[in-house]
Amino acid sequence: MDPKDFRGEYERMCMPLGMYALRFVGNVDDAQDIVQGAFMAAWQRVIKGEEIQNFKAYMYRAVHNAAMAYLRQRQNISDVAYDELDEVKEVSEEAIDTAERDAALWEAIDSLPNRCREIFLMSKRDGMSNAAIAEELGISVKTVENQMTKAFSALRGNPGLRLGKVFFLPFL
Repeated sequence: MDPKDFRGEYERMCMPLGMYALRFVGNVDDAQDIVQGAFMAAWQRVIKGEEIQNFKAYMYRAVHNAAMAYLRQRQNISDVAYDELDEVKEVSEEAIDTAERDAALWEAIDSLPNRCREIFLMSKRDGMSNAAIAEELGISVKTVENQMTKAFSALRGNPGLRLGKVFFLPFL
């Protein structure tokens, strides 16, 4: 793998790996550190000339193991089943698909117009009612409803998300 290929893999996988790590450690900064560390370790292997057969599987396994090591170090195992703290040899396709879906959803949310994104996140992430959002932002409830409709339409219409007619946002 040459540096250009490695950079392409980094750009393609960084956000999904971050979402995957976040599910374990619960903190965005810690998840980012774990992913960066995993990529640095992989890069060290690459520059030594070691062949990584399945880079995607390798990276998910490395991030999982690094997250478990982080949790053990922090002794924050009360929220995690003990068997999850074991290192893994293979990460499930379902876990990878979930991380990739979450990353695609966040990228789609980030692409919403500023006000639309703000209202959408206030509603879905913060659990605020339309009336509370309208009051806080000094706009009408109808404007909030229109922005929510716009957000849902944009998310449903995003081809990268593969969303059906009904979808939920489990991590917001």
